[in-house]
Amino acid sequence: MKATLIIRDRLIFQDGAILEIKVWHVPVSVPPASHFLKYSLFYGRPGERIVGYDNERGKGDHRHYDDREEGYAFVSIEQLLADFRLDVEKVRGERI
Repeated sequence: MKATLIIRDRLIFQDGAILEIKVWHVPVSVPPASHFLKYSLFYGRPGERIVGYDNERGKGDHRHYDDREEGYAFVSIEQLLADFRLDVEKVRGERI
């Protein structure tokens, strides 16, 4: 069984910033995570990540924010999306 794309969303803001969300259901968890999701959440500009959440193999769930990479405590896809949105809203200074 292959990975199944379950969420794909892309938004380009008038100032040129890009928000892109991709979430897949995977048949086997991506170590060291125990959930069955692979995700890539990006906010930034071409060549510049400002906010990002992903679960790269070997690194597990983590986020990129303010030029730092730190672990992220995954609870649910809903919470992940809410946390990402909050971070993007903080950076943009407006609700999205």
